[in-house]
Amino acid sequence: MKNLDDLLSEGVRGRRVLVRADLNVPLDGEKITDDGRVRASLPTVRKLTEAGARVVLTAHLGRPKGEPDPKFSLAPVARRLGELLGTDVLLAGDLVGDSAKSVVAGLTDGSVALLENVRFDARETSKDDAERGALADELAALVGPDAAFVSDGFGVVHRKQASVYDVAKRLPAYAGGLVLAEVEVLRTLTGDPKRPYAVVLGGSKVSDKLGVIKALLPKVDKLLIGGGMAYTFLAAQGHGVGSSLLQEDQIESTKQLLAEHGDKLVLPVDVVVADRFAADADKQVVAADAIPDGWMGLDIGPRSVEEFAGILRESATVFWNGPAGVFEFPAFADGTRGIAQAIVDSDSFSVVGGGDSAAAVRTLGLPEDGFSHISTGGGASLEYLEGKDLPGVAVLEGER
Repeated sequence: MKNLDDLLSEGVRGRRVLVRADLNVPLDGEKITDDGRVRASLPTVRKLTEAGARVVLTAHLGRPKGEPDPKFSLAPVARRLGELLGTDVLLAGDLVGDSAKSVVAGLTDGSVALLENVRFDARETSKDDAERGALADELAALVGPDAAFVSDGFGVVHRKQASVYDVAKRLPAYAGGLVLAEVEVLRTLTGDPKRPYAVVLGGSKVSDKLGVIKALLPKVDKLLIGGGMAYTFLAAQGHGVGSSLLQEDQIESTKQLLAEHGDKLVLPVDVVVADRFAADADKQVVAADAIPDGWMGLDIGPRSVEEFAGILRESATVFWNGPAGVFEFPAFADGTRGIAQAIVDSDSFSVVGGGDSAAAVRTLGLPEDGFSHISTGGGASLEYLEGKDLPGVAVLEGER
């Protein structure tokens, strides 16, 4: 696929470049609580502005219902991006309306504008090709006939959406540095990774990751299970799980996985349980097969951390997606911290699969350079590893 360097070699001074970024950051009111995705977008934006491009960014934030909603405005993102770039980032008050047209028309060489939340327009996520295409036409018209499109939002390339997929059919399209790096890393994992190859999967629901679990088990040496989904596996082994998160409709599926791949699947041997879901809940450490009635597992226990860490330190390749517990509560963060630290301490080629795992690395104060790669797109990473086509990548590779 053509990439950013190809575009730069063609020359961008004075040209408008439409960049689809992933700036979907967590907010507390108007305060960004984790600016990792904003920082990840900087290299591509800087390369373009330094080459004299007039950069027009599109991005989404949260899940607005296809119409403007002030609480999902990209205004905090525009401010933070401007701080990091050291220049003003102009925020259009709409996506393709009068404000956007005015802001884009006023750009000068090396300047940056951010269009308002692309998901304020219901056509962005429409299943109707014509509706998405109409929005893509308007975005292409906004930047003009001499423009180019750079796809740099890896976190959305698994979505067939107007600003990701359809625009790439209407403008000369290039992979940004972030998307290119993500795809190269994932190709390493799906190709011939160095062994032992260990995968750690956490998060809340087995159903969210059943597909990737099935796809990975034949390829990995060990698959370590943590997070809320571990309790469905424990229930499949016949253990009581108290009031822990449990997907009863997934028990048969997990039983089958344990029967077929029990030698590879590694489950917690102890857990940290709480009497309620709260940061200040009473807690105790119990064996994984001895969770008391009325108590819920909120983290893996110290013996599990030790066992998981031993496997990870000896692995040559590690992929980690999903926290081991409710790391947002300090009392239940030790499992996630222990897993992350073990990966940092290893000599492995290590990939953090985006989402909550990437947030945990930053929240818990772990060194980001301790990992070979931290993905910005959890869902996209998992779908790639599952073997699914990513529309936003396929279109860059020449699908028309």
